[in-house]
Amino acid sequence: MKATFASDGPTGVHERAPLGADDVGDDELAAMVADLWRVPSVELVDSAAEVVDYHVPSILTGARTWVRGRADAGDGPRAFTLFVKRVHHWRHSPAFAFVPPELGEWAAASVPWRAEPLLYASDLAERLPEGLTMPRAVRVDERPDETAVIWMEAVEASGEPWTRETYVEAAGLLGRLSGSPRVDELAGIDPLPWHVQSFIHGRVAHTVLPGLLDDATWRHELVAPCFGDLRGRLTAVADHLDALGEEFARMPHRAAHGDACPNNLLRHASGGGFTLIDFGFWRPQPVGYDLSQLLVGDIQIGQRDAADLPELAEACLTSYGAGLAAEGVEVPDDVLRRCHAVSLALFNGLPSLPMEHLGEEPTAALHDWALQRSRIARYALDVLERTEA
Repeated sequence: MKATFASDGPTGVHERAPLGADDVGDDELAAMVADLWRVPSVELVDSAAEVVDYHVPSILTGARTWVRGRADAGDGPRAFTLFVKRVHHWRHSPAFAFVPPELGEWAAASVPWRAEPLLYASDLAERLPEGLTMPRAVRVDERPDETAVIWMEAVEASGEPWTRETYVEAAGLLGRLSGSPRVDELAGIDPLPWHVQSFIHGRVAHTVLPGLLDDATWRHELVAPCFGDLRGRLTAVADHLDALGEEFARMPHRAAHGDACPNNLLRHASGGGFTLIDFGFWRPQPVGYDLSQLLVGDIQIGQRDAADLPELAEACLTSYGAGLAAEGVEVPDDVLRRCHAVSLALFNGLPSLPMEHLGEEPTAALHDWALQRSRIARYALDVLERTEA
């Protein structure tokens, strides 16, 4: 979330219509700006709202809005920027309309959503290991309709592309996050229960297995060239889903961000460390769980090539283990590797078939994207088989 600031404009103009029902009164906004600046009070000069230009879908996010303007704390008007995020129970998401009616009640209870507002209202920022920060919230408004609106500071992030060293640094800090005893006290802050079997019997059963078990999928020109030799191996994983889920549930669990892709780890503008954002899937998970999205998140959205995935994963596993150890948590290397393998297979390897694009014109870009997805699947299957007892 990189801040851009309001230019000088006419005093007293307040155009915050894009916020809709998420807006607050001018006095409340002034109080938030005073909190942001850590001053007793400010006079609000002008303000405007703008929908954030961000198109990565999220079933737990309803709106993202910039609020910019000027305020005077006694030394003349100066610019402020706030980021406003509305999160919600996923029944409020447009995606919920595609859930079969007979599964609606079960599906509604399968995805916890309250971690983000609860964490922003908590002291997690003071518990994070050195090198990790999070935006400071100046208002968290939870509502009876299972939505919440979070007003927070804007974050200046480095625009430098990620390198191998960036990934390795992030892996080490995620290991420290998982290993920190103070962070782990907030691991279960979301009171809504979640179990891996809800994922297996929900998303996997209804959106992954039908395509995986359909002969037509394997004849498709986006699938056959890249995934054809993986059919038997992926089907074998599908045949043992319940056993893998039970193994996942028995693994040592600690705090996990839940979606630690590069988009959610904003590199500090200073060049070292990261700001964590998007905590919707925060909860206890097997150690090493966060390595999955760190390693494959950008590959899944077409922002990175998967050719070096095995080598990068090896370096990140080593760094993550060192992060755990730095916090006093000793996890045997074979346990960490098995946790990584099972997590990756369930959440990224098995769902890697490009089912959502099989009805589209198979362009060169889609062929390359399918190739990258097949490399994720291949790596996931390799490490799963390599770590079997």
